[in-house]
Amino acid sequence: MSLDVFGQDPWWLSAIKAVIIFVILVLLTLFNIWWERKVVARMQHRIGPNVHGPFGLLQSLADGVKLALKEDIVPKAADKVVFIIAPVITVVPAFVTFSVIPFGPEVGVPFSDLTTPLQLTDMPVAVLFVMAIASIGIYGIVLGGWSSGSTYSLLGGLRSSAQMISYEVSMGLALVAVFLYAGSLSTSEIVAAQEDWWFGLVLLPSFVVYVISMVGETNRAPFDLPEAEGELVGGFHTEYSSLKFALFFLGEYINMATVSALATTLFLGGWRAPFWIDKLYPGFNEGYWPVLWFFGKVLGFIFMFIWLRGTLPRLRYDQFMDFGWKVLIPVSLAWIVAVAAIRAATLDGGLDRQGLIVVGAVVAVVLVALLFVGGDESEDVSPVAEPTGAFPIPSLPEGGAVRGAAAPLVFPTSATPTTPGSTTGPSGGSAAGTATATRTAHEES
Repeated sequence: MSLDVFGQDPWWLSAIKAVIIFVILVLLTLFNIWWERKVVARMQHRIGPNVHGPFGLLQSLADGVKLALKEDIVPKAADKVVFIIAPVITVVPAFVTFSVIPFGPEVGVPFSDLTTPLQLTDMPVAVLFVMAIASIGIYGIVLGGWSSGSTYSLLGGLRSSAQMISYEVSMGLALVAVFLYAGSLSTSEIVAAQEDWWFGLVLLPSFVVYVISMVGETNRAPFDLPEAEGELVGGFHTEYSSLKFALFFLGEYINMATVSALATTLFLGGWRAPFWIDKLYPGFNEGYWPVLWFFGKVLGFIFMFIWLRGTLPRLRYDQFMDFGWKVLIPVSLAWIVAVAAIRAATLDGGLDRQGLIVVGAVVAVVLVALLFVGGDESEDVSPVAEPTGAFPIPSLPEGGAVRGAAAPLVFPTSATPTTPGSTTGPSGGSAAGTATATRTAHEES
């Protein structure tokens, strides 16, 4: 699809497209919340939402109405203007990024003789536009944490800024290989370049790095460190309530859909039919069929988000940052050099591209393996004096904590024999004798 077909729609058709995208994202958010609750409930042998609406589908709508009717609280120490604007800054870019995502090819408009691409707009630097707009959403989280006047919220905002900056670097590097192969930054042209082979197969290391980075970018488990309730109560939105909290919630789920749609567009052929079934029937890539393939792939990524949340524990923050800077970014840089060498060699017509791709993938796997090997992380632990007292406290292992399964605990037996019908008190004597002595002293006084 050429970029010349964009910008030719009448204003009312562009307005209809924008409204349809907004409605789809809102409905997709309500569905994703319900779907996440049902899937996690199945994983935990529970029922999940099943009361409001058929199969509980209206549960998310009921929760949204409940949030809207709750009391809207603004902390006394908050910067009120920034506190109110921050959720809006988070949610608006999440909607805007979908303006350059292609949902399908050029189709005919019902009840008219017009044809239009199933995409609001496109531009030569559409992917950079998505990355830039997504970066603006970080400001909403940071400003929301700072303006709350709460230490926990501030720490959550700082965590989020460091996390998103770190993982946006690896995400951007993962996309460089796609640009080299597609020869364009336009989303529609990148989809057209995947007519024969999806970039998720040809550029597998880039695809893996992008998938990991997009989970960290969206603050989802196991990378939900800005919202770690164990140490931050609730993170950057601790002080938010009512509709402002609902906007943060909406922004998170739309960002999930955005990064999933971008992964589908850049690595899984976009709206093209999966498993090359269009070879059996070319009509699968024509008309409105591609919309079905596109959302099927997007929902597959969202299911992955839900699966990760239901199975993996939250990482420690330093481990998470080390993984981004010491593993993902070096691997991405090495893979970009390999892909650039492959493209330069194949464009000159000298070497076999498939063989070079295999060699590059093997080199990337070896680099990843080397990054996980080496380094003794054991620390010198000074001996700890064992506590004294009558309580049966087991001794600490020599050298501190050990990895793996813990040895069975062996509690020392009490040295004072007990008679039947009496219990041992804290000081080693019987509880009955202690109670009698206490009562006698009270009567004498």
